[in-house]
Amino acid sequence: MRRGRIGVTLAALTGLLATYALSGTALATPDDGDTPVAPQDITTDRLQGPDAAGATDAIPGVGEIITSRNVTHVANVPKNALQATNSDLAFQDHYVFAGNYDGFVIHDVSRPSKPRIVAEVLCPGGQGDISVSGDLLFLSVDSSRSDDSCNSVAQSATIKDSWEGIRIFDISDKRNPKYVSAVETYCGSHTNTLVPDGKNVYVYVSSYYPDASFPDCQPPHNGISIVKVPRHAPERAEVSSFEVLFPDGGFPGSDRGSATSGCHDITAYPRLKIAAGACMGDGILMDISKPAQPRVIDRVQDAEHFAFWHSATFSQDGRKVVFTDELGGGGGATCNARIGDKYGANGIYHITGKGDRRRLEFQSYFKIPRHQADTENCVAHNGSLIPVRGRDIMVQSWYQGGVSIWEFTDSDRPEEIGYFDRGPISNDTLTFGGSWSAYYYNGYIYSNDQQGLDVLRIDDPRTNGARAVKLTELNAQTQPSYW
Repeated sequence: MRRGRIGVTLAALTGLLATYALSGTALATPDDGDTPVAPQDITTDRLQGPDAAGATDAIPGVGEIITSRNVTHVANVPKNALQATNSDLAFQDHYVFAGNYDGFVIHDVSRPSKPRIVAEVLCPGGQGDISVSGDLLFLSVDSSRSDDSCNSVAQSATIKDSWEGIRIFDISDKRNPKYVSAVETYCGSHTNTLVPDGKNVYVYVSSYYPDASFPDCQPPHNGISIVKVPRHAPERAEVSSFEVLFPDGGFPGSDRGSATSGCHDITAYPRLKIAAGACMGDGILMDISKPAQPRVIDRVQDAEHFAFWHSATFSQDGRKVVFTDELGGGGGATCNARIGDKYGANGIYHITGKGDRRRLEFQSYFKIPRHQADTENCVAHNGSLIPVRGRDIMVQSWYQGGVSIWEFTDSDRPEEIGYFDRGPISNDTLTFGGSWSAYYYNGYIYSNDQQGLDVLRIDDPRTNGARAVKLTELNAQTQPSYW
């Protein structure tokens, strides 16, 4: 079910974006996911470069890499057979699984300084959001296809037999993944979140933007699909329910923000039996003590500053949630002095109360302090905790804003403590690129950049304690308990 772009007037953000043209930019595009707008020429009077007023001196030149003193660029693995957009990451043992709009890539990182590609699976269907659990790999398809096979072609969402949803692979042999089964879900699968439950894995499928002309994506689309996958019989995977999260329809939309018609992404914290949903116009806190029946406890909105609730990350103790705002849908240049530090940023929330009386309470915003050029798409995107006792530290992608390591132990005064940043792809044209996801795993940071997989290392007294934490598996949207 390929869905057309939905334009949002970003200039309505009190003129913040009116100073440069982003006409046609969607807050999030349902056909391709968090995808770029077409390249746009930037006129000299709108170009923010190293010498522009308000810009910092840290904007590197085209292709140049700069880092903070505590960050080292360990390695880069360029794209190989799969040349489409790189997306999310998952981890297991000494392997990194990298999603791509054309399928996925498996990297052997037993030597992080010399990663090796061990498998590339061509199976088109953006956006390739990826998760792993045991011998199973789950791949999201949010673009309308002629069928569920890897040989499918694009087909209009207005055709009843068009397909999109979740593909499941057997990865017991990392060099030879096998396609096991597929499950069609309402409005496809933009992202997926795993909630293990004994012999089964429940997959929370987030998707959005229904349309009356799409037979398999009818409005209202006010919830998420739950897919039940028996671990020992994944071929029997099926949709167990569609859970309504917004009986009142959710945020109605405004000239600044998207109306809620589903969720973009969900992060579960299974040990604490909670999950946080980033749902277009709403941020939600859920009880997942019954994994097949998630239940909304609290809901917040930020009509002034949040354009599109994109993703969520819990603090280790589960008392905080960081929500991200994907202003401009990943295609806009929103990390400059004109936009400011409260738009396209992170919102830090505390979870107060107990049980069904738990509430999300806003504390502050965080945005990278390094201004980017007007030719660089940049906004808050996917990240994870760096597990350090007594501290709340996160690593995060910002597209062409690079990779940021920042601390929110003091929720009122978050600060960046390290970074990795590539220069713009172009000095003249706003061009999509940069890091989609950056996660910390067993002593290193892995970033799925549009120029390939980057491996980074941070050496800092504030983060060095995390090196003692060793995991055998990590899906950032199924948040582990580190101790």
